[in-house]
Amino acid sequence: QVQLVESGGGLVQAGGSLRLSCAASGLTFSSYAMGWFRQAPGKEREFVTAISWSGATTYNADSVKGRFTISRDNAKNTVYLQMNSLKPEDTAVYYCAARRRRATTTADEYDYWGQGTQVTISS
Repeated sequence: QVQLVESGGGLVQAGGSLRLSCAASGLTFSSYAMGWFRQAPGKEREFVTAISWSGATTYNADSVKGRFTISRDNAKNTVYLQMNSLKPEDTAVYYCAARRRRATTTADEYDYWGQGTQVTISS
């Protein structure tokens, strides 16, 4: 079955960096667009960033532009999220998701989800 496993979360101070990874199995990874979403306590899940199956196109939420970078390695079936200049408001559980068609910013349009990894930014 399809599995998406996130890793790399943790506790860092504001201004610091983290790199999240999402390892995929059970699907033809290179045929899937990948996205990262996040959910803070008491808030709805929100789009963070997404990347096309080829890696040629990326989409970013305004709140993370210039700070977060999504990338993928189709040979390793892995998508990454490099997060720099982290802020306390970035604190959330971060989820990766896979979509068989083109990347979108809408969570409901993704086919598969990981379990999430906690990211906590202290001020």
